[in-house]
Amino acid sequence: MKVHFEPYLCLAGVTHKSALISWGGFYFKFRQEDGPWKLLDDGDLDNVHPPRRSSIGAKSDVYGRARVEVMDASGAVVAFGETTTANHCFANGLEPDTVYTYRVVVNGEEWAAGPRRDWSFAEGRKGMVETGRTYVNRFRTNPHPEAPAPLTFVAIGDFGTGIRHPSTPDRQQREVAAALEKAVDANDVRLIVTTGDEDDDWFFTYYQPYRYILNRVPVYPSIGNHDGDETEVNDDRDQVMDNFYVAERLAGEEQAGRASVGPGLNYRFRHGRDVELVCIDSSRRFLLFGKRFFEHPNHAPFLEAAFPAGPATTPRWRIPFAHHPPYCAGPMHGNSKSSIEHLVPLYRRSGVRLVLSGHEHNFQHSRADGIDYFVTGGGGKVRSGRPGKTAEAHTVAWASACHFLLVQIDGAEARVTPIGGDGRPLALSGPDGGAAEATTIIRL
Repeated sequence: MKVHFEPYLCLAGVTHKSALISWGGFYFKFRQEDGPWKLLDDGDLDNVHPPRRSSIGAKSDVYGRARVEVMDASGAVVAFGETTTANHCFANGLEPDTVYTYRVVVNGEEWAAGPRRDWSFAEGRKGMVETGRTYVNRFRTNPHPEAPAPLTFVAIGDFGTGIRHPSTPDRQQREVAAALEKAVDANDVRLIVTTGDEDDDWFFTYYQPYRYILNRVPVYPSIGNHDGDETEVNDDRDQVMDNFYVAERLAGEEQAGRASVGPGLNYRFRHGRDVELVCIDSSRRFLLFGKRFFEHPNHAPFLEAAFPAGPATTPRWRIPFAHHPPYCAGPMHGNSKSSIEHLVPLYRRSGVRLVLSGHEHNFQHSRADGIDYFVTGGGGKVRSGRPGKTAEAHTVAWASACHFLLVQIDGAEARVTPIGGDGRPLALSGPDGGAAEATTIIRL
């Protein structure tokens, strides 16, 4: 029996002056190259050499002395970080809105250099096969918080299907991930937000499908019902915190009023002067707190600060993202009464115009009181069936197709387009069955 280790890289976080870069990997065992490969779970890592308890994530066992080097356009090293106690490291002192490249050196060898192996599901080639792909470790820092700047980002949710097996008409995470990578390249996507339910099969649902995006674009998570123990009794929430390096990113943010953690995960972050994204934890854990976590009194000061009353000029765009949608036409789920009661008034008073959610496994667009609400819950699988509660949900358009959202903000205008696994905008239906516009334009 042979063991193969495949290294991975991740741009775990970025600001206007720093980057958090992480590294790790996965172990596989196999008898022969064209035979079946088996991913080793953490519980099996005591059989590798040297024995380990974990292989990736913020708390993973250390691989050795590491140095992260960040280079400018000329190739000169302009920042670095070193560690012997973790598999992640900050590089500080960077310039705003600037493109950099980087490398990670562990025990004297560059991590994940050269051609890589990627997962194949094809008969006769199931397992990690040589693809010839290599990492392009390039990222761009955020603009200065006081500088006006456009922003293109992606929202994706409910992508816990994975790529272990061939796709089907209603399960197409592989195709959506490939379309997402093309969109990142073509549209200068600066960040990705999730609308929850990443699930816990992290290799097949996260690290492998988005492999060549994660090393250059940061991902900001929200907690879903599967992540938060609402429908599953497991450690999914802890794994979200670990694999997204949440504690490391949010260090000091609670004291500054930009995060509220425990119980739940709420935080906000700025991209330039005009855009602030606000993560709201709409999950719940019955044994800890029976209501939605955003209703917990601990989070009241955060919500008050994130959605202030009265007219505001900065930021121009406040964009909440959470798992459970305030308005949903089904076919499985309906409106969230608690979100409509507790969150929608905050959105209205603070001038929110765009809200992102997941949970229902399709695409939906609702409009109520001048606010556009989008459900993007088709990142991995889609739920067939026509939404039947369009009147209650103020539905404008919907589609039953796997997808992600491409959100483009420039000045006073935002454009939201659902993109399918073929890389094209989805064909949308209106509540009356007629065709609807693929791109929604929102103007302040």
